[in-house]
Amino acid sequence: MKQRALWSALMVAALAVAGCGSAARTERPPGDSQQKQQKLVVWDWKSGEPVAAAYIEKAKADFAKRHPGVTVEFVAQPFDQYYTLLGTAIQSSKGPDVMLFNGGGQIRDRVDALLPLDQYVAEDKSRLAGWDAFSKDGKIYAAPVTLQGHPIYYNKTLYEKAGLDPANPPKTWNDFVSGCAAIKKATGAACFALGNKEGFGIQFFMSGLGSGVLTPQEYDDWIAGKRDWTSPRVKRIFELWKDAGDKGLNNDGANSTAMFTDIFRVFETGKAAHIIGLMSDIGHWKDFGEFLPPDKIGVMMAPIVTDGAAPSLPYDGGIGYAVAKWTKDPGLAADLVRSLTSTDALTAFYSKAGAIASDTTIDVSQAGPAVATIASEIRTGKPALHVALSSKTLDLMGRLSQQLLSGSTTVDKAVEQVAASDRES
Repeated sequence: MKQRALWSALMVAALAVAGCGSAARTERPPGDSQQKQQKLVVWDWKSGEPVAAAYIEKAKADFAKRHPGVTVEFVAQPFDQYYTLLGTAIQSSKGPDVMLFNGGGQIRDRVDALLPLDQYVAEDKSRLAGWDAFSKDGKIYAAPVTLQGHPIYYNKTLYEKAGLDPANPPKTWNDFVSGCAAIKKATGAACFALGNKEGFGIQFFMSGLGSGVLTPQEYDDWIAGKRDWTSPRVKRIFELWKDAGDKGLNNDGANSTAMFTDIFRVFETGKAAHIIGLMSDIGHWKDFGEFLPPDKIGVMMAPIVTDGAAPSLPYDGGIGYAVAKWTKDPGLAADLVRSLTSTDALTAFYSKAGAIASDTTIDVSQAGPAVATIASEIRTGKPALHVALSSKTLDLMGRLSQQLLSGSTTVDKAVEQVAASDRES
């Protein structure tokens, strides 16, 4: 929480960036490989995007200053096939030297193929936030590039048309549902924009609304791995998911609408009043600002569903670069990771892509009211609930979430199956 407090203070105070260059490099740790390597290969799904071009160029320039004879090749893989392709590389112990990961289960399930980075990134620990999402058993396996979270965005224009106060979004679930009914009557817009074709919607829903359901102790226990699947509050999250579908709070065809990127258009075009989106990369404040006036994009905390809940912003490390165990020169590959998380590179990523970068020294004070609200909640924010679950459990939960919306399973059966998978993991 110390890093989160620091970042919040820096953003709210709108401090200028102190030193735009990378942190000074030290000599490689003793025992590091000295085998000369003339090329490093990076796999990710970001480098091919136009908005990431400036970020990649800054990172490559930073790296080239110290390693002018080394070529860096970025291979942008399709995201929907990324982890399958990566799995094949891991099985053969042949593939990229550096690779991009989502924080949480996706990297934790694959740490046996990765190099611990603690000795290489020690100087960056205080500058970057979000390390927990890329750590397992006390070791760091990737350096965070972005912070990712799940704010609840809302369309202030739709609030105004329904006679609601856009400056004071509802604080309780009952008021929230009543407000949605008023918006539906006045504008025809759905309450939630929800895309669950891939089964991702339940992850956003659980993390976006969970702090309004669980007590702070239950929330902390969940993140720490002490999840009580018999708790009525845990069950309540799944009940809300089903109720939202049964009571028509979601847009039509949620199970046939893709999260990336079809559902974001539903919110951007005013066909839904709320969306549990992202802080960085896609489906976030900068994307929405291309279609909606920035001053009409609101961010609200989870409405309180059960007594004793304490709503907070769900966020953690978003994406980060790791080093493969099979790389010929671990120190060289780790130095490339440091360039990919340098202040110059991350500043470019923030300004061009709208990413909430992991670098705590970047000034975001001019980004608009939605970012200001997100920044103000960072200090008390907590890791997203779904990030604590394994990728296997998330896949199962996604399939069951589709069945809950279609009515082909019950909440009790779904919770029982997800709990069993979590315990096995």
